[in-house]
Amino acid sequence: MMKKFTQIMKMWCFFYAAATFFIISGFLITDSLTEDSVFLKNRLVAHYDDQFAAKQVTQYELSVTSTGFCRYKRIDQDGKIEYFAFNFLRYKDADFLGTSARGFLYLRTKEDDVIVQTYKDRRGDVDSMANYLMIIPLKQVEAEDLNNLAARFVSMRETLRKQQTQLSLRDVKQQ
Repeated sequence: MMKKFTQIMKMWCFFYAAATFFIISGFLITDSLTEDSVFLKNRLVAHYDDQFAAKQVTQYELSVTSTGFCRYKRIDQDGKIEYFAFNFLRYKDADFLGTSARGFLYLRTKEDDVIVQTYKDRRGDVDSMANYLMIIPLKQVEAEDLNNLAARFVSMRETLRKQQTQLSLRDVKQQ
């Protein structure tokens, strides 16, 4: 009788320890995503080249959400609206072409995972998918800044993958 009671207690302790681990790791993942998204948005906006964009763009919105979405919307002087969005789960790599004074950041995805939409275009509205996100004009960006951005891009992708894996495991356990 005592052996059976001990086994049951061990199982309950293991269950509580596992549940506590999953709950705590869920909060850590969320915090990591929030931290990465805030960092990326702040850095991209801080280094955005307004002077280059002012020649063509009257208004822009650049955001990175804690759910892993990167969105870039710009409105040209002629009223054309371009919108680009992708999820960091599909992030592949980034390239920077230019100098530390001024250049362009290219973000790419694994496949045609980027939503591309245009409105009020003379050639017609477009709603398609592409394998690049956007070309973001940047200024005053050093190699260290680019390395930090690239590291956060990868960190966000990996954190989202871990979160997706945990959700998949939870779904399998529930079935």
